Parts: sequence; C-alpha cells; structure tokens
Amino acid sequence: MTNSKINPMLTTSDVARLLNVHINTVRRWSNQGIIKTYRIGARGDRRFDRKDIEHFLRQNKNRAGC
Repeated sequence: MTNSKINPMLTTSDVARLLNVHINTVRRWSNQGIIKTYRIGARGDRRFDRKDIEHFLRQNKNRAGC
C-alpha cells in the first residue's frame, strides 16, 4: 500500500467563501467551465479540488472578489 494522501474536495459554499463571491457565481462559473467541477452522487452535487481553485486564483486575480 502506498502512502498517498487523499485531499478532501470543496463544496460550492466552501469555494464561494474562499473566493469571496456569491454561491450562484460559483455555480455559474462551474456551468461555464471557468472552474473545473467534479459531479458526485445521484444528485450531481458539485465538488472542487483545492488545487484547481488555487490555480483559478493565480490565473484570475481580478475576477474573484478577493
């Protein structure tokens, strides 16, 4: 067995808080493909990888409300 660490995924609310934007903005960016999203479960809930959000922040400093 390898010693790999599983990073927890972020919810839409978590991302909205990190980016200082409304939750609907995160949903819209997700729908538009601006932020990479993983859909999980039967309901298709959105989850985000922290590394993807960090990359988004580096590339779009003016877009987020930070």
